[in-house]
Amino acid sequence: MSITTSSGSDGQTIIKIHGRFDFSVHQDFRSAYESSTEGTSTFRIDMTDTTYLDSSALGMLLLLRDYAGGDSSDISINNANADIKKILTISNFEQLFKIN
Repeated sequence: MSITTSSGSDGQTIIKIHGRFDFSVHQDFRSAYESSTEGTSTFRIDMTDTTYLDSSALGMLLLLRDYAGGDSSDISINNANADIKKILTISNFEQLFKIN
């Protein structure tokens, strides 16, 4: 599976994406955040092992943000490689997510 989910010590949901983050993982990604603890608005997206991100992945991140409460959500994108960070920056996602 290219999406794994775990819980952090502070109640956050950690979603780790392995390999390509594109439309082929749409259902797995959606299931990952919908199956998280009800009421959770704190998510960490771990992209340590993510090799590719496309426009459908950007859309999936926006859907997660809406699910988690929009402006009141707490979502960070961690450990993205330089190419993925560039795409996120060009898309102005640093205004919607914490990118580390």
